[in-house]
Amino acid sequence: SWWDYGYQLTAMANRTILVDNNTWNNTHISRVGQAMASPEEHSYTIMKELDVDYVLVIFGGISGYSSDDINKFLWMIRIGGSTPEGAHISESDYYSQSGEYRVDKDASSAMLNSLMYKMC
Repeated sequence: SWWDYGYQLTAMANRTILVDNNTWNNTHISRVGQAMASPEEHSYTIMKELDVDYVLVIFGGISGYSSDDINKFLWMIRIGGSTPEGAHISESDYYSQSGEYRVDKDASSAMLNSLMYKMC
């Protein structure tokens, strides 16, 4: 999951987390963003590198929860693409042909093929 839920997962679920609101290592946070922004095959490689057992994605769906992960995804993309290992991630690739951030059938191919999109 993105860092927003780190403390809660540690305290309530007794799980070790990769990032939380106190993670200062931008490279580490970037790897998590890269995993979520990449196609499944590349994400799997990153998840294995990070020794991940579980992935949590919060999706608001029809309830319209606006603080879900798909609404935060642009930050994962931005941070994921901010390090040399994430140079292949470009924010503009995740906008539709008309330049919009979309999560429907008109979303970009980068969006439609990202692990985040597929998990929502």
